[in-house]
Amino acid sequence: MITRITSRMIAGCLLAFAIAAFVGVKLSAQNSSVAKAQKKTSQAADRLVVHEWGTFTSIAGRDGVALEWRPLNGPSDLPKFVHTIQEGNDGLRHRTVQGKENMTARVRMETPVLYFYSGKEMDVSVKVDFPKGKITEWYPQARTVGTNVDWGKLKVMPGAPLTFPVESSESHYYPAREVDAAPVQVCSTNNKPAQQEKFLFYRGVGNFDLPLSVKLEGESVHLKNLGKEEIKNLIIFENRGGKVGYRLCDNFTGEMTHERPVLDKSMDALLEDLKQILVASGLYEKEAAAMIKTWRGSWFGEGMRVFYILPRQTTDQILPVTIEPSPAELVRVLVGRAEVITPQMEKTVQQQLSLLRDPKPEVRETAAREIRKFGRFSEPILKRLLAQESDRATRAGIRKLIAAKSTDTE
Repeated sequence: MITRITSRMIAGCLLAFAIAAFVGVKLSAQNSSVAKAQKKTSQAADRLVVHEWGTFTSIAGRDGVALEWRPLNGPSDLPKFVHTIQEGNDGLRHRTVQGKENMTARVRMETPVLYFYSGKEMDVSVKVDFPKGKITEWYPQARTVGTNVDWGKLKVMPGAPLTFPVESSESHYYPAREVDAAPVQVCSTNNKPAQQEKFLFYRGVGNFDLPLSVKLEGESVHLKNLGKEEIKNLIIFENRGGKVGYRLCDNFTGEMTHERPVLDKSMDALLEDLKQILVASGLYEKEAAAMIKTWRGSWFGEGMRVFYILPRQTTDQILPVTIEPSPAELVRVLVGRAEVITPQMEKTVQQQLSLLRDPKPEVRETAAREIRKFGRFSEPILKRLLAQESDRATRAGIRKLIAAKSTDTE
Protein backbone atom coordinates (compact mmCIF):
# COMPACT_ATOMS: atom_id res chain seq x y z
CA MET A 1 0.00 0.00 0.00
CA ILE A 2 2.73 2.41 0.98
CA THR A 3 4.67 1.48 -2.14
CA ARG A 4 1.63 2.22 -4.32
CA ILE A 5 1.13 5.65 -2.71
CA THR A 6 4.81 6.42 -3.06
CA SER A 7 4.70 5.50 -6.73
CA ARG A 8 1.71 7.78 -7.30
CA MET A 9 3.46 10.65 -5.52
CA ILE A 10 6.57 10.19 -7.63
CA ALA A 11 4.50 10.05 -10.83
CA GLY A 12 2.64 13.21 -9.81
CA CYS A 13 5.88 15.02 -9.11
CA LEU A 14 7.29 13.97 -12.44
CA LEU A 15 4.14 15.15 -14.23
CA ALA A 16 4.27 18.49 -12.44
CA PHE A 17 7.93 18.86 -13.31
CA ALA A 18 7.19 18.03 -16.96
CA ILE A 19 4.36 20.58 -17.09
CA ALA A 20 6.55 23.22 -15.47
CA ALA A 21 9.35 22.48 -17.87
CA PHE A 22 6.96 22.67 -20.86
CA VAL A 23 5.48 25.97 -19.67
CA GLY A 24 8.95 27.32 -19.05
CA VAL A 25 10.10 26.38 -22.54
CA LYS A 26 6.95 27.90 -24.04
CA LEU A 27 7.33 31.13 -22.08
CA SER A 28 10.99 31.27 -23.04
CA ALA A 29 10.06 30.82 -26.69
CA GLN A 30 7.37 33.50 -26.38
CA ASN A 31 9.81 35.88 -24.72
CA SER A 32 12.32 35.16 -27.47
CA SER A 33 9.66 35.84 -30.14
CA VAL A 34 8.66 39.06 -28.42
CA ALA A 35 12.32 40.11 -28.22
CA LYS A 36 12.79 39.34 -31.91
CA ALA A 37 9.61 41.24 -32.81
CA GLN A 38 10.70 44.22 -30.72
CA LYS A 39 14.12 44.15 -32.36
CA LYS A 40 12.50 43.94 -35.81
CA THR A 41 10.19 46.85 -34.96
CA SER A 42 13.14 48.85 -33.71
CA GLN A 43 15.06 48.11 -36.90
CA ALA A 44 12.01 49.10 -38.99
CA ALA A 45 11.75 52.38 -37.09
CA ASP A 46 15.40 53.10 -37.85
CA ARG A 47 15.01 52.15 -41.52
CA LEU A 48 15.16 55.07 -43.94
CA VAL A 49 13.60 54.65 -47.39
CA VAL A 50 13.98 57.31 -50.09
CA HIS A 51 12.08 57.38 -53.39
CA GLU A 52 12.51 59.87 -56.23
CA TRP A 53 10.78 60.62 -59.52
CA GLY A 54 11.35 63.30 -62.16
CA THR A 55 11.60 64.07 -65.88
CA PHE A 56 14.28 64.96 -68.41
CA THR A 57 12.66 66.84 -71.31
CA SER A 58 14.42 67.29 -74.66
CA ILE A 59 13.49 68.18 -78.24
CA ALA A 60 14.57 65.77 -80.96
CA GLY A 61 16.29 67.37 -83.95
CA ARG A 62 16.21 66.07 -87.53
CA ASP A 63 19.25 63.91 -86.80
CA GLY A 64 17.62 62.51 -83.66
CA VAL A 65 19.98 64.37 -81.32
CA ALA A 66 18.57 66.83 -78.75
CA LEU A 67 18.28 70.45 -79.93
CA GLU A 68 19.36 73.47 -77.90
CA TRP A 69 16.35 75.51 -76.75
CA ARG A 70 15.21 77.91 -74.02
CA PRO A 71 13.50 75.67 -71.47
CA LEU A 72 12.63 78.55 -69.13
CA ASN A 73 10.90 80.58 -71.82
CA GLY A 74 7.26 81.25 -71.02
CA PRO A 75 5.14 81.72 -67.91
CA SER A 76 5.95 79.87 -64.70
CA ASP A 77 3.96 76.77 -63.80
CA LEU A 78 5.11 76.85 -60.17
CA PRO A 79 3.71 78.50 -57.03
CA LYS A 80 5.42 81.74 -56.08
CA PHE A 81 6.74 80.32 -52.82
CA VAL A 82 9.08 78.02 -54.77
CA HIS A 83 12.59 79.49 -54.84
CA THR A 84 13.91 80.30 -58.30
CA ILE A 85 16.97 82.10 -59.60
CA GLN A 86 14.84 83.32 -62.50
CA GLU A 87 12.86 85.55 -60.16
CA GLY A 88 15.73 86.68 -57.96
CA ASN A 89 14.30 84.64 -55.08
CA ASP A 90 17.44 83.07 -53.64
CA GLY A 91 15.84 80.85 -50.99
CA LEU A 92 19.27 80.12 -49.58
CA ARG A 93 20.22 79.60 -45.97
CA HIS A 94 23.82 80.82 -46.27
CA ARG A 95 24.48 82.71 -49.50
CA THR A 96 22.95 84.14 -52.67
CA VAL A 97 23.25 83.26 -56.35
CA GLN A 98 23.25 85.21 -59.57
CA GLY A 99 20.03 86.85 -60.68
CA LYS A 100 17.82 86.31 -63.67
CA GLU A 101 19.35 84.58 -66.68
CA ASN A 102 18.23 83.79 -70.19
CA MET A 103 19.35 80.18 -70.33
CA THR A 104 19.68 77.88 -73.30
CA ALA A 105 20.16 74.15 -72.88
CA ARG A 106 19.49 70.79 -74.45
CA VAL A 107 17.69 69.28 -71.47
CA ARG A 108 15.15 70.58 -68.98
CA MET A 109 15.25 68.63 -65.72
CA GLU A 110 11.66 68.89 -64.51
CA THR A 111 10.26 68.33 -61.05
CA PRO A 112 12.42 65.72 -59.42
CA VAL A 113 10.98 65.15 -55.95
CA LEU A 114 12.60 63.17 -53.13
CA TYR A 115 10.29 61.36 -50.69
CA PHE A 116 11.37 60.09 -47.25
CA TYR A 117 9.86 57.20 -45.28
CA SER A 118 10.86 56.38 -41.71
CA GLY A 119 9.29 54.94 -38.57
CA LYS A 120 10.65 57.72 -36.37
CA GLU A 121 11.86 61.30 -36.54
CA MET A 122 15.44 61.61 -37.73
CA ASP A 123 17.97 64.11 -39.02
CA VAL A 124 19.03 63.57 -42.63
CA SER A 125 21.55 65.43 -44.81
CA VAL A 126 20.77 65.63 -48.53
CA LYS A 127 22.76 66.92 -51.50
CA VAL A 128 22.16 66.39 -55.23
CA ASP A 129 24.95 67.21 -57.69
CA PHE A 130 24.24 68.31 -61.27
CA PRO A 131 27.76 68.55 -62.79
CA LYS A 132 26.58 69.21 -66.36
CA GLY A 133 23.76 71.54 -65.47
CA LYS A 134 22.46 74.22 -63.16
CA ILE A 135 19.70 74.15 -60.56
CA THR A 136 17.05 76.79 -61.32
CA GLU A 137 14.17 76.09 -58.88
CA TRP A 138 13.95 74.37 -55.51
CA TYR A 139 11.96 74.06 -52.28
CA PRO A 140 12.44 74.13 -49.30
CA GLN A 141 15.31 76.59 -48.88
CA ALA A 142 18.81 75.20 -49.35
CA ARG A 143 22.31 75.90 -48.08
CA THR A 144 23.84 76.23 -51.54
CA VAL A 145 22.52 76.12 -55.10
CA GLY A 146 24.38 76.10 -58.41
CA THR A 147 25.69 72.97 -60.07
CA ASN A 148 24.20 71.22 -57.05
CA VAL A 149 21.48 71.75 -54.49
CA ASP A 150 22.55 71.12 -50.89
CA TRP A 151 19.84 71.21 -48.23
CA GLY A 152 22.30 70.38 -45.49
CA LYS A 153 20.65 68.84 -42.43
CA LEU A 154 16.85 68.56 -42.33
CA LYS A 155 14.33 66.69 -40.18
CA VAL A 156 12.23 63.80 -41.42
CA MET A 157 9.08 63.98 -39.27
CA PRO A 158 6.63 61.09 -39.82
CA GLY A 159 3.12 61.96 -38.67
CA ALA A 160 3.99 65.54 -37.76
CA PRO A 161 1.04 67.98 -38.19
CA LEU A 162 2.96 70.44 -40.34
CA THR A 163 1.39 73.16 -42.48
CA PHE A 164 2.50 73.23 -46.09
CA PRO A 165 2.44 76.41 -48.16
CA VAL A 166 -0.37 76.80 -50.69
CA GLU A 167 -1.68 79.45 -53.05
CA SER A 168 -5.16 80.00 -54.44
CA SER A 169 -4.09 79.61 -58.06
CA GLU A 170 -3.91 76.10 -59.48
CA SER A 171 -0.56 74.45 -60.05
CA HIS A 172 0.58 70.94 -60.93
CA TYR A 173 3.09 71.29 -58.07
CA TYR A 174 0.56 70.14 -55.47
CA PRO A 175 -0.32 66.57 -56.63
CA ALA A 176 3.17 65.46 -55.56
CA ARG A 177 1.93 65.76 -51.96
CA GLU A 178 -0.67 63.01 -52.41
CA VAL A 179 1.56 60.25 -51.02
CA ASP A 180 2.29 58.60 -47.65
CA ALA A 181 5.80 60.03 -47.30
CA ALA A 182 6.92 61.69 -44.08
CA PRO A 183 6.97 65.51 -44.04
CA VAL A 184 10.37 67.18 -43.98
CA GLN A 185 11.44 70.41 -42.32
CA VAL A 186 14.44 72.56 -43.11
CA CYS A 187 15.60 74.33 -39.97
CA SER A 188 15.69 78.10 -39.72
CA THR A 189 19.05 79.85 -40.08
CA ASN A 190 20.23 83.39 -40.76
CA ASN A 191 16.85 84.85 -39.81
CA LYS A 192 15.05 82.58 -42.29
CA PRO A 193 12.04 80.74 -40.80
CA ALA A 194 11.77 76.97 -41.03
CA GLN A 195 10.08 75.58 -44.15
CA GLN A 196 8.09 72.36 -44.40
CA GLU A 197 7.08 70.19 -47.33
CA LYS A 198 6.10 66.60 -48.16
CA PHE A 199 9.24 66.22 -50.28
CA LEU A 200 12.38 67.94 -51.52
CA PHE A 201 11.76 69.61 -54.87
CA TYR A 202 14.25 70.83 -57.46
CA ARG A 203 14.55 71.62 -61.18
CA GLY A 204 17.32 72.64 -63.55
CA VAL A 205 18.68 72.89 -67.08
CA GLY A 206 21.71 71.15 -68.52
CA ASN A 207 23.77 70.09 -71.49
CA PHE A 208 24.43 66.38 -71.42
CA ASP A 209 23.76 63.33 -73.57
CA LEU A 210 20.59 61.39 -73.00
CA PRO A 211 20.66 57.68 -73.87
CA LEU A 212 17.99 57.80 -76.61
CA SER A 213 18.02 59.18 -80.15
CA VAL A 214 14.58 59.75 -81.74
CA LYS A 215 14.23 60.46 -85.45
CA LEU A 216 11.03 60.84 -87.47
CA GLU A 217 11.46 59.46 -91.00
CA GLY A 218 8.26 59.87 -92.99
CA GLU A 219 5.67 57.72 -91.24
CA SER A 220 8.27 55.82 -89.24
CA VAL A 221 10.01 56.53 -85.94
CA HIS A 222 13.63 55.43 -85.73
CA LEU A 223 15.01 54.87 -82.23
CA LYS A 224 18.58 54.25 -81.16
CA ASN A 225 19.85 53.39 -77.69
CA LEU A 226 23.03 55.46 -77.38
CA GLY A 227 24.00 54.06 -74.00
CA LYS A 228 25.44 50.81 -72.75
CA GLU A 229 22.51 50.01 -70.46
CA GLU A 230 19.20 48.49 -71.51
CA ILE A 231 16.18 50.81 -71.60
CA LYS A 232 13.61 48.62 -69.90
CA ASN A 233 10.44 50.53 -70.84
CA LEU A 234 9.64 52.91 -73.68
CA ILE A 235 6.42 54.45 -75.04
CA ILE A 236 5.98 56.04 -78.47
CA PHE A 237 3.00 58.40 -78.15
CA GLU A 238 1.12 60.68 -80.54
CA ASN A 239 -1.88 62.97 -80.18
CA ARG A 240 -3.19 64.29 -83.47
CA GLY A 241 -6.35 66.37 -83.35
CA GLY A 242 -7.41 64.81 -80.06
CA LYS A 243 -7.00 61.23 -81.26
CA VAL A 244 -4.26 59.32 -79.48
CA GLY A 245 -2.17 56.27 -80.12
CA TYR A 246 0.84 54.67 -78.47
CA ARG A 247 3.19 51.74 -78.75
CA LEU A 248 5.01 49.99 -75.88
CA CYS A 249 8.57 48.68 -76.24
CA ASP A 250 10.46 46.73 -73.57
CA ASN A 251 14.11 45.83 -72.95
CA PHE A 252 15.41 48.06 -75.72
CA THR A 253 19.01 47.90 -76.91
CA GLY A 254 20.56 48.75 -80.27
CA GLU A 255 18.23 50.30 -82.89
CA MET A 256 14.68 49.79 -84.09
CA THR A 257 12.14 51.40 -86.40
CA HIS A 258 8.38 51.49 -85.86
CA GLU A 259 5.48 52.96 -87.77
CA ARG A 260 3.89 55.97 -86.14
CA PRO A 261 1.23 54.77 -83.66
CA VAL A 262 -2.26 54.09 -84.97
CA LEU A 263 -4.55 56.66 -83.34
CA ASP A 264 -7.03 54.17 -81.93
CA LYS A 265 -6.19 54.06 -78.21
CA SER A 266 -7.77 55.62 -75.13
CA MET A 267 -6.11 57.85 -72.55
CA ASP A 268 -7.36 55.60 -69.76
CA ALA A 269 -5.51 52.62 -71.24
CA LEU A 270 -2.33 54.68 -71.66
CA LEU A 271 -2.41 56.00 -68.12
CA GLU A 272 -2.93 52.52 -66.69
CA ASP A 273 -0.01 51.13 -68.72
CA LEU A 274 2.20 54.04 -67.66
CA LYS A 275 1.27 53.58 -64.01
CA GLN A 276 2.18 49.89 -64.16
CA ILE A 277 5.55 50.78 -65.71
CA LEU A 278 6.31 53.30 -62.96
CA VAL A 279 5.35 50.85 -60.21
CA ALA A 280 7.41 48.07 -61.83
CA SER A 281 10.33 50.52 -61.84
CA GLY A 282 10.13 50.82 -58.04
CA LEU A 283 7.67 53.60 -57.21
CA TYR A 284 4.82 53.09 -54.77
CA GLU A 285 1.36 53.24 -56.36
CA LYS A 286 0.56 56.63 -54.82
CA GLU A 287 3.89 57.99 -56.07
CA ALA A 288 3.20 56.76 -59.59
CA ALA A 289 -0.30 58.25 -59.47
CA ALA A 290 1.11 61.57 -58.21
CA MET A 291 3.66 61.70 -61.03
CA ILE A 292 1.01 61.04 -63.68
CA LYS A 293 -1.37 63.59 -62.16
CA THR A 294 1.43 66.15 -62.07
CA TRP A 295 2.26 65.82 -65.77
CA ARG A 296 -0.99 64.67 -67.39
CA GLY A 297 -1.81 68.18 -68.61
CA SER A 298 1.45 68.64 -70.54
CA TRP A 299 2.67 65.14 -71.39
CA PHE A 300 -0.24 64.10 -73.57
CA GLY A 301 -1.21 67.19 -75.55
CA GLU A 302 -1.01 67.66 -79.31
CA GLY A 303 2.15 66.23 -80.88
CA MET A 304 4.47 63.25 -80.80
CA ARG A 305 6.84 62.30 -78.00
CA VAL A 306 8.70 59.30 -76.69
CA PHE A 307 8.76 58.45 -72.98
CA TYR A 308 11.32 56.09 -71.50
CA ILE A 309 12.66 55.07 -68.10
CA LEU A 310 16.30 56.07 -67.77
CA PRO A 311 18.62 53.26 -66.65
CA ARG A 312 19.48 53.75 -62.99
CA GLN A 313 23.21 53.94 -63.77
CA THR A 314 22.54 56.84 -66.18
CA THR A 315 20.48 58.68 -63.57
CA ASP A 316 23.23 58.30 -60.98
CA GLN A 317 25.82 59.65 -63.42
CA ILE A 318 23.73 62.71 -64.33
CA LEU A 319 22.49 63.37 -60.80
CA PRO A 320 24.78 61.94 -58.10
CA VAL A 321 22.96 62.06 -54.77
CA THR A 322 24.44 61.99 -51.27
CA ILE A 323 22.16 61.11 -48.34
CA GLU A 324 23.34 60.69 -44.75
CA PRO A 325 22.57 58.40 -43.06
CA SER A 326 22.62 56.16 -46.10
CA PRO A 327 19.07 54.93 -46.81
CA ALA A 328 18.25 51.24 -46.58
CA GLU A 329 16.46 51.65 -49.92
CA LEU A 330 16.94 54.31 -52.60
CA VAL A 331 14.65 54.22 -55.66
CA ARG A 332 15.19 56.73 -58.49
CA VAL A 333 12.76 56.74 -61.43
CA LEU A 334 13.61 59.43 -63.98
CA VAL A 335 11.52 59.54 -67.15
CA GLY A 336 13.01 60.78 -70.41
CA ARG A 337 10.56 62.79 -72.52
CA ALA A 338 11.72 63.40 -76.09
CA GLU A 339 9.51 65.87 -77.95
CA VAL A 340 9.40 65.23 -81.71
CA ILE A 341 8.77 68.10 -84.12
CA THR A 342 6.41 66.60 -86.70
CA PRO A 343 5.67 67.83 -90.23
CA GLN A 344 2.13 68.63 -89.04
CA MET A 345 3.49 70.97 -86.36
CA GLU A 346 5.75 72.73 -88.86
CA LYS A 347 2.90 73.05 -91.35
CA THR A 348 0.60 74.59 -88.75
CA VAL A 349 3.18 77.22 -87.74
CA GLN A 350 4.11 77.92 -91.37
CA GLN A 351 0.46 78.52 -92.30
CA GLN A 352 0.06 81.00 -89.46
CA LEU A 353 3.21 82.95 -90.31
CA SER A 354 1.68 84.39 -93.50
CA LEU A 355 -1.42 85.44 -91.56
CA LEU A 356 0.63 87.55 -89.16
CA ARG A 357 0.81 90.21 -91.91
CA ASP A 358 -2.97 90.24 -92.44
CA PRO A 359 -4.54 93.73 -92.10
CA LYS A 360 -7.28 92.41 -89.78
CA PRO A 361 -6.21 92.41 -86.09
CA GLU A 362 -8.40 89.43 -85.24
CA VAL A 363 -6.72 87.34 -87.95
CA ARG A 364 -3.26 88.28 -86.69
CA GLU A 365 -4.25 87.47 -83.11
CA THR A 366 -5.65 84.08 -84.10
CA ALA A 367 -2.45 83.28 -85.99
CA ALA A 368 -0.28 84.31 -83.05
CA ARG A 369 -2.42 82.19 -80.70
CA GLU A 370 -2.00 79.13 -82.95
CA ILE A 371 1.76 79.55 -82.84
CA ARG A 372 1.79 80.13 -79.07
CA LYS A 373 -0.09 76.89 -78.42
CA PHE A 374 3.20 75.06 -78.92
CA GLY A 375 4.55 76.96 -75.90
CA ARG A 376 8.26 76.72 -75.23
CA PHE A 377 8.59 74.29 -78.16
CA SER A 378 7.54 76.95 -80.67
CA GLU A 379 11.01 78.52 -80.80
CA PRO A 380 12.75 75.33 -82.02
CA ILE A 381 10.00 74.98 -84.65
CA LEU A 382 10.53 78.57 -85.78
CA LYS A 383 14.28 78.03 -86.01
CA ARG A 384 13.78 74.94 -88.17
CA LEU A 385 11.45 76.87 -90.46
CA LEU A 386 13.94 79.72 -90.64
CA ALA A 387 16.61 77.32 -91.88
CA GLN A 388 14.29 76.14 -94.66
CA GLU A 389 12.75 79.47 -95.68
CA SER A 390 14.07 81.43 -98.68
CA ASP A 391 11.58 84.34 -98.80
CA ARG A 392 13.23 87.39 -97.24
CA ALA A 393 10.02 88.88 -95.82
CA THR A 394 9.02 85.59 -94.21
CA ARG A 395 12.51 85.11 -92.80
CA ALA A 396 12.34 88.60 -91.28
CA GLY A 397 8.98 87.75 -89.71
CA ILE A 398 10.33 84.53 -88.22
CA ARG A 399 13.36 86.34 -86.79
CA LYS A 400 11.03 88.90 -85.23
CA LEU A 401 9.01 86.17 -83.54
CA ILE A 402 12.16 84.48 -82.22
CA ALA A 403 13.48 87.81 -80.92
CA ALA A 404 10.15 88.49 -79.20
CA LYS A 405 10.27 85.11 -77.50
CA SER A 406 13.81 85.75 -76.31
CA THR A 407 12.51 88.68 -74.25
CA ASP A 408 9.80 86.57 -72.59
CA THR A 409 10.38 85.90 -68.89
CA GLU A 410 9.25 83.11 -66.68
